[in-house]
Amino acid sequence: MDCILLRHGIAVEPDEWDGTDAERPLTHGGAEKTREALRGLLRLDIAPTHILCSPYVRARETAELAREVLAVRSGVDIRSELVPEAHPGKLLTVLAGLPADACVLCVGHEPNLGGVAGVMLFGEALSALSLKKAGACCVRFSGPPIAAGGVLRWWLMPSQLRRLGRA
Repeated sequence: MDCILLRHGIAVEPDEWDGTDAERPLTHGGAEKTREALRGLLRLDIAPTHILCSPYVRARETAELAREVLAVRSGVDIRSELVPEAHPGKLLTVLAGLPADACVLCVGHEPNLGGVAGVMLFGEALSALSLKKAGACCVRFSGPPIAAGGVLRWWLMPSQLRRLGRA
């Protein structure tokens, strides 16, 4: 199983938003930069079979952009395990219920995604791991998705993904 962790794109700043944090959308520029970064994922031959996503608006918008750009046939599965404050280890339980040959795109937030990567790679959440907005990493499991059972395939900044998408 390949698990791609993708942080949502640039959203409206909290101090410029009147609604709840969960309702903050992507900015127009954030959506465009995210689309460019997703084109970079295409260059890496990413072919997700599943998309899991936080229920927050900015993550759902990012997931829908990914579904469009990457031509993913499945729908977007909204998961509370991807909200910012979710326990990083809980996502592994969800992944364990998917086929072993799946390529799963998980769209969420920090600090959750960095914590998830730490659990996947080292068995514990590490504050040193963090994805930038519209940045992504890929962790491969050769067996069941368990803590410390993953191998890092790549970790890319959004600017690197955008450059790949323009190449």
